[in-house]
Amino acid sequence: MAVALIWILSLASVALMLARPRGIPEYVWICGGALLLLAGRLLPLASAGRAILDGVDVYLFLTGMMLLAELAREEGVFDWVADVAVHHARGSSGRLFLWIYGAGVVVTALLSNDATAVVMTPAVLAALRRAKVEPRPHLLACALIANAASFLLPISNPANLVVFDQHMPPLGRWLAVFLLPSVASIGATFLCLRVICREPLRQRTAAVEEPYRLQPAGWLALAAIAVAAVVLLVCSGFGIALGAPTCAVGVVALGLVAVRDRHAPKNAIRNVSWSVLPLVAGLFMIVEALNRAGLMRLTRAGIGWAAVHSRLGRFTGGFAVGLLSNVMNNLPVGLAAGTALRQMGHHGPLAEALMIGVDLGPNLSVTGSLATILWLIALRREGAEITGWSFLKVGAVVMPVALALALLALR
Repeated sequence: MAVALIWILSLASVALMLARPRGIPEYVWICGGALLLLAGRLLPLASAGRAILDGVDVYLFLTGMMLLAELAREEGVFDWVADVAVHHARGSSGRLFLWIYGAGVVVTALLSNDATAVVMTPAVLAALRRAKVEPRPHLLACALIANAASFLLPISNPANLVVFDQHMPPLGRWLAVFLLPSVASIGATFLCLRVICREPLRQRTAAVEEPYRLQPAGWLALAAIAVAAVVLLVCSGFGIALGAPTCAVGVVALGLVAVRDRHAPKNAIRNVSWSVLPLVAGLFMIVEALNRAGLMRLTRAGIGWAAVHSRLGRFTGGFAVGLLSNVMNNLPVGLAAGTALRQMGHHGPLAEALMIGVDLGPNLSVTGSLATILWLIALRREGAEITGWSFLKVGAVVMPVALALALLALR
């Protein structure tokens, strides 16, 4: 009875997080479910505490990345990037798509997928409206590249930290393993989306006369982000856990920009979506409860089968976690898979294949990752909604092709 109740409460919490009935924020449903598990003694307090503490590195990483992303938005960096894309398109909607896609790759790689899906998207939409073009292909590009490029670097997706935890490969090893699959994922996603959206991308863009000019504080914010990226890549190169350095560089960047714009740090801190932190902590607790109710046993059985069947197992496992991410969201799936991998001592090719599935699988539907859910909410706030059904029709073509090629390119 207790096991069934854990599954019902946990899955209901995740489903309500994805559906957001009455617009109630995601963290309320997840934290509420976690508290119910505690109140019903379905999850011991000590186990819940350990689960929360296990996520410290993830919380610090998210804090640093959110501070950097909000600082860039506050100083107009994303508006400037979108405007540069419009001007370099020289009247071609197809060329504009290429520029926005390329900008999304860079932003995802250096500021994580959340920045591309949530922070960059409104700036792109504003630029598209000035250029008077059909926004759908370009907005879909913002969402899809946020996942397709999210394993280009270790810092490109919080899910990378969740899967690998203390066994994160150093940067050199990371690039040796994931560079080719990333290129395959990015290239396949671009080509599929370009073919699907070929009609609207034949449009001409309206002339945008006055370019957006980045102010001195904006250039300082851009320089701070570049320095932060270098620091984090160096830390990754030496195998240092990324949470504390990411948080530190975010705080330092706020201090540097405050030299030119003393209001920027306060505004950036106020605009950060701090609710993401209790949301992730609640997910850690829910996954811990599910593990105690048999999820870990099922996950270990699946990983054991995949390990025995070598390359076929890696391919099947990558697709399995990719598809499951669209049912349960990729963070809890990544947590469960990462915990099982560590307990079973798998840190090589199988772990790498599962991480690609966790990162890229969410391109199937808007429920796959928190970044895509927040992307959809950001669009609704701007009055430019893309429905979950229309996203699914595109994702059903794009995701399987990109995931298959990425897994095949994995050494």
